[in-house]
Amino acid sequence: MTMTYYTLGNSGLRVSRLALGTMTFGTEWGWGADREAARAMVDAYVEAGGNFFDTADLYTGGTAETWLGEFIAERGLRDRAVIATKFTFNAEPGNPNAGGNGRKNILRAVDASLKRLGTDYIDLYLMHVWDGLTPAEEVMRTMDDLVRAGKIRHVGLSDVPAWYAARAQTIAEWRGYEPVSALQLEYSLAERSIENEFVPFGTRHGAGIMVWSPLASGLLSGKYRPTQDGNAGRLDGFRNTTHPGFQKFTDRNWAIVAELEKVAAELGRSMPQVAVNWAATQPGIATVILGATKLGQLQDNLAALDFEIPAELRARLDMVSKTPPPFPYSFFGSEIQARVTGGAVTGDKPSGYAPPLVVEGDAVSITSN
Repeated sequence: MTMTYYTLGNSGLRVSRLALGTMTFGTEWGWGADREAARAMVDAYVEAGGNFFDTADLYTGGTAETWLGEFIAERGLRDRAVIATKFTFNAEPGNPNAGGNGRKNILRAVDASLKRLGTDYIDLYLMHVWDGLTPAEEVMRTMDDLVRAGKIRHVGLSDVPAWYAARAQTIAEWRGYEPVSALQLEYSLAERSIENEFVPFGTRHGAGIMVWSPLASGLLSGKYRPTQDGNAGRLDGFRNTTHPGFQKFTDRNWAIVAELEKVAAELGRSMPQVAVNWAATQPGIATVILGATKLGQLQDNLAALDFEIPAELRARLDMVSKTPPPFPYSFFGSEIQARVTGGAVTGDKPSGYAPPLVVEGDAVSITSN
């Protein structure tokens, strides 16, 4: 495959459209990849042209960051690699300041991540999840201080309310802080909620969306069926969970799985490849994070952008996965907006007004022969 690179949000940071997630690096959580399997996945990803690595201080108790740093160092990739890591979660029970998004924890967490990664800077530092407490002003000021100190290069937010992301970006613009370049959010055929607010926010205000769980925790991999009982994969262990991120076994989602299987068969592609391709080519999506426990899974996913989904097949996937927009988004469609324009065809800019900039082709020679 040929990997292409695009800038992340309004930043100048060039990242590959497929990122490598490392939450599976380590077996401390009772599942995941051992060290050699993790190294093999990093090797395969780099050889495919990938340059964007996603991790977090929480993942496998720090093992994921440690291994990633070691693998990158072994291959001498630090200048080429774009490392994203995250803070928020607490690893010290009983100490409320060992987690959250306050300045005290951010400064503690960044130094710990730098040490585990074996580097002196992080390319993209993300708040892992909204804590419901810390003002956006404190988060953005602290992150900007870290940029100025040279410990991080760019700023991102993961799993936050849209209003909080907008507040953070406004503060950055108003005060001259480093802006939010990335939003890391769940998105897949089975989870399309971000289309209502986050996609418009990201495209208009310079935050590229990094997709996590493009296979809906494995539901879209093809290994699960509605009549099946147990042991098909990790998601089976969460059939009775109260965790909102793993409540995937619904009638709507089974219909999506069935249609995805048909489309994949018509394309001669695997279900994961089609699911990843669909997510990666949706509006506002900067990159899709691939997570795997086996090399074969990753290699299959890495071929996800080697084809195009024809419009008629994409329409079928869109239809089966579409959900009615909740209020007030139901008022923003043409049915209501035509009353605003008086029925006249009205738009933002005509097609082709601002064509995309893509650099491709052979580099010019600077030698005399």
